[in-house]
Amino acid sequence: MKFSIITCTWNSEPYLGDSIASVLAQDYPDIEYIFVDGGSTDGTIERIQAIPRDVVFVTGVRGGISRAMNEGIHLATGDVIAHLHGDDYYLHDKVLSLVADTLRSTGAGWVFGRNKRNRGGVVEDETWVVPRYSYRRLLKRNWIPHESTFVRRELYERVGGFSEKWKYGMDYDMWLRLGKVSEPVQLDACLAVFREHGGSFSSANPRPAFEEDFRIRMSHASHAPWSWTYHGLHYLVRRHRMMRMLGPQTAPA
Repeated sequence: MKFSIITCTWNSEPYLGDSIASVLAQDYPDIEYIFVDGGSTDGTIERIQAIPRDVVFVTGVRGGISRAMNEGIHLATGDVIAHLHGDDYYLHDKVLSLVADTLRSTGAGWVFGRNKRNRGGVVEDETWVVPRYSYRRLLKRNWIPHESTFVRRELYERVGGFSEKWKYGMDYDMWLRLGKVSEPVQLDACLAVFREHGGSFSSANPRPAFEEDFRIRMSHASHAPWSWTYHGLHYLVRRHRMMRMLGPQTAPA
């Protein structure tokens, strides 16, 4: 079983070292390492070129993160694909071995685990009870972390690439599309670390990300009146909570 690890970068040099080190440290032997760069000018390209192993590298891929991730899938030759962005990193050196064992033993099409969050250099555990997977629960909210998700390449080929229609929630849209054709295996283990910083795209834009999340949910929900009513009310509750948390200047309109 061969893994293709796809890392999308754009001026990611301040954090890329940790991401690269976490991939190179994996004890799993069969890894294809792919970089898709948007045209970095900050030393990112030089850092990638200095990696002491063969990598697949393309730069100048413009048009947003969905297009970059799709380019990585197009280049991938592995059996299993993972997207680990340049500011995120794997938690330990046995992540891929654990995922490979899980895929072999279950025959699942995709696997996801948990992550931790790096805020200002401090790695924090999750402080909430993660729900057990069901498609119905996933329609209520996205709790699947992209950096801890691994998908068989043939499953991506079956459902198509990431939609370039979405600017923030393309991963949520993908999980809902995958969930319609294949139920994932949910691992309780933390596999990766998501780094939260001012340059994080969705973290820096909570208002439009929240609104897009709702549009994605409704695009997959049943068109029955009860379904639209339920998700609409759920949206209003979450919107109210967000208004209180962010304040009137940044809350959704």
